[in-house]
Amino acid sequence: MKNLFDLSFTRFVSPSIAKIVYILIMIALGIMYIVVVISAFASRNAVLGILVLLVIGPLFVLIYLALARIGLESLVAGIRTAENTAELIRLQGGTPSGGPQNGAYQGPNGPTSWDPSANRPPAPPEAYPYPEQPNTPPGQ
Repeated sequence: MKNLFDLSFTRFVSPSIAKIVYILIMIALGIMYIVVVISAFASRNAVLGILVLLVIGPLFVLIYLALARIGLESLVAGIRTAENTAELIRLQGGTPSGGPQNGAYQGPNGPTSWDPSANRPPAPPEAYPYPEQPNTPPGQ
């Protein structure tokens, strides 16, 4: 709960409340289903009431429940990807971009081949081999 009031946004709240949000969505869909079925029978059309009760209502509830689940899973997967990426960067000795570095927020670290003590950039692009193009005739 304290993460909800974290103004520095260093921790993600969504994974911890996704379960609660999904349960609330299921409850809301159940209540809406009951209200729609009662409304269909209140219209004094028994065929419409039975159709809504057995076909239309469950179909809409399942579709909306699936969409809510997909949305929440996408949100949690994106957050887990961000957390895992930050952990990989930390394990490699770097600092995640946007994270505190020596007490101040800075940009991403330079490439690992960059040697700041020698004050020289990585090798020029010519030094890296390029794969041959498959449709290029020999000699060109």
